[in-house]
This record gives sequence, structure tokens and C-alpha cells, in this order.
Amino acid sequence: MRIEFWLEFGSTYSYPAVMRIESLAAKKGVAIVWRAFLLGAIFNDLGWNDSPFNIYPSKGAYMWRDMERVCAAQGIPFQRPSVFPRNGLLASRIVCRYADAAWLPDFIRRVYQANFAEDRDISSREVILDCLGSAGESATNIIQEAESAENKLLLRKQTDIARQKGLFGAPSFLVGDELFWGNDRLEDAINWAATPAT
Repeated sequence: MRIEFWLEFGSTYSYPAVMRIESLAAKKGVAIVWRAFLLGAIFNDLGWNDSPFNIYPSKGAYMWRDMERVCAAQGIPFQRPSVFPRNGLLASRIVCRYADAAWLPDFIRRVYQANFAEDRDISSREVILDCLGSAGESATNIIQEAESAENKLLLRKQTDIARQKGLFGAPSFLVGDELFWGNDRLEDAINWAATPAT
């Protein structure tokens, strides 16, 4: 079975999920399908023009402390970004264009680490070029392909699919039609994917 991992590069809780999912899925023999989408567009549908963690300060304060606890418990480096949320549009376009590339999971991890462990601006082309350093291809060519008109449309379509599937936050995990939301539901999603349907 496979699990679709729907991620948004500005999402805090997607960071520990990204850092954990491959080893957990491998132990259960579950394949990962990487899906980027634009959570800001989903929030706009709800009438929000910012992250709810910024709109509701008490919720944001809780989240940042919780992220410290979650990452410490998992041994994942964490530094609160000086800007939140950061724009992950270019990185998301790369995920859409190269969804099946062998280097993609490493790229995704590097982008999240740049944002949530190193406080680097992931909207910067230079930072993304650096994150593509291990791709084994011309990083400049990868970015050019990702920014093609056809691929820009693909990301918009993928965000529409997220809407249609009822996604409202990130990280989200889909196993068939079953939706699991949040880093704390990652193990449940993988176990569901690993359990034969009855």
C-alpha cells in the first residue's frame, strides 16, 4: 500500500513529519507519494489571510512551545524562524515537477531544515539552489523546469485536488480515501496503509 504525504513548506508540524516518515514507512513496507500544495489558498477559502498561529496568538504561543518539545523528543534540530510563515512556492513547484525523482526526499528534508533548523529564507532562489545541491543534476535547470507555465498550472491543480479531498491543514496523509491530519497521526496513517483491507 502507499501513503500520500501532502505537505506545505511553511507548515511547522510538517517538519517533524518529513524528518520521520521515510524510516517509519520503510519498516512497514509502505511507499510514500510526495504531494505539495498551497495551504494559503485553503486558508483563503476559510477567510484567513494568514496562518491561524498568527491570527490567534495564544494558539501560536502553544504551537511554538510544542514544536520545541516535539523536536527535542525526536532529536530533530529546531530553531524558531524569524519570519513565519515563509513562502515555499518555488520548493512546492519543484516537488510537483519532480515528484518521482530519487533525490526529491532529500531535497524536501533540506528545505525544511533550512527553514526550521537554520532560519534561512526558503523563498530565496539561492537557498533553494543550495538545497538542490545533492540532486545530481543542474539545479538551475531543475528550477527552470519547475517554473514553466505548465508546471505552475500543475501546482494549482494539485491544490484544487487537495480542496476536493477535504484537506484543511498540513501535514495531511491520505491512504486511499482515509485522511489523517497532523504529525501526531503519522504512525496511525502508516499502520493503516500497512494493514490489508478487510
